[in-house]
Amino acid sequence: MNPDDPLLKILACPLDKGPLHLLSPAAPLVPEESLYNPRLRRRYPVVDGIPQLLPSSGEQVPDDEHEQLLKLMSP
Repeated sequence: MNPDDPLLKILACPLDKGPLHLLSPAAPLVPEESLYNPRLRRRYPVVDGIPQLLPSSGEQVPDDEHEQLLKLMSP
């Protein structure tokens, strides 16, 4: 996926139905491409370009990592 992919505008978190942020694997905290919900602090993997948006596929992000991810998402 790329940041201007129109699909990102319609994808939503399966738990709170809110928007998700694309995390690039170029960032040091992000080992693989994923979609992040900062409200619930959940990360969903993107496997072979396909977002895995089942509630069970998301993982909880620890507080310290959440703070660092917020800094990465800020312009």
